[in-house]
Amino acid sequence: MAFLMVLKATLSVAAISGVLATLLVIAEYYLANYDECRININDGDKVLKVQGGASLLSSLGREKIFLPSACGGRGTCGYCKCKIVEGVGPLLPTEEPLLNAEEIANQTRIACQVKVKQDISIRIPEELFNIKQFDSEVTLIEDLTYDIKLVRLKLLDPTEITFKAGQYAQLQTKPYEKVREVVSRAYSIASPPSETHQIDFMIRLVPEGICTTWVHRHLQEGERVSMIAPMGDFFLREGKGEIIMVAGGSGMAPLASMLYDVAEHPIHRPITYFFGAVTKKDLFYLEEMLELEKRIPDFHFVPTLSTPPEGEQWDGETGLITAPLAHYIKEHDNADAQAYMCGSPGMVNACVGILTAHGFEKKHIFFDPFA
Repeated sequence: MAFLMVLKATLSVAAISGVLATLLVIAEYYLANYDECRININDGDKVLKVQGGASLLSSLGREKIFLPSACGGRGTCGYCKCKIVEGVGPLLPTEEPLLNAEEIANQTRIACQVKVKQDISIRIPEELFNIKQFDSEVTLIEDLTYDIKLVRLKLLDPTEITFKAGQYAQLQTKPYEKVREVVSRAYSIASPPSETHQIDFMIRLVPEGICTTWVHRHLQEGERVSMIAPMGDFFLREGKGEIIMVAGGSGMAPLASMLYDVAEHPIHRPITYFFGAVTKKDLFYLEEMLELEKRIPDFHFVPTLSTPPEGEQWDGETGLITAPLAHYIKEHDNADAQAYMCGSPGMVNACVGILTAHGFEKKHIFFDPFA
């Protein structure tokens, strides 16, 4: 009886809290009658007039100025950083984990967490003005593995895109089944920059992922898709030393784009690419990598299985991807080498540790981690 009374009380408190939270949201929406506000960008380069009350990220987006945002404005990726000079309140608890001390001192904020409630002055990199919203058509959906699909989009409006190999785009979903909201998620571009009228994505199915479920189970060839691109600062830098690449799963996408670009515009640097998979069924683009080995001088592709098949022929590397990586860089001079990685945060962190332990400078390590 006592247990039931406690349970009832707990549920009552939870219900009341939920109602109060909902009422607060409704009250702010209807009662907080914010006036028109001005967003001053880069000391007057652009001055926008917006209705107050929305986040800075969404307010800019409505005016066709798009800040990077891999999480679609949920406050988890930390990509939508910008400097806010004036017109904003104190740092929010939701922002603190995404900013370091130097960024906080320099007035950097997380745009999706900051609401525009008065005139505000911000500074953003000039290249962000080149990010556009594209209307496109799905021309190809192809299985690369049991859980990764190649999706090709033909650009309709605008009809051309300019980007750097390694950058990404934000796809916008459409409602399906019980999902009524439209969300945007970031996916690396897998095709080379020379293909200006269409772009490819490699999208892995994430359990309960809103966007990946939509792509894998509902998206059809011939459908219209909206996206925002190009975004990101993951691209090949100038240098003279060897390039080490590491990826797993759909992390193949930006590195494939880089390699196709190198094949078209030679840079005359050794490139070794370590690709990690669990089993043989997780491997893909093997023929494409073999072809690139023929086209790019001194390029070597190293597929690695963490769980090699029993009773099947496998002559490649085995173990976690860190094993062949560590073995290889121990035997080489890494003073001028660069590393480019795309994969899970755990894989990236483990590889960074190995690279730095064997002579890689952190300023020469570039990565695009995804959850």
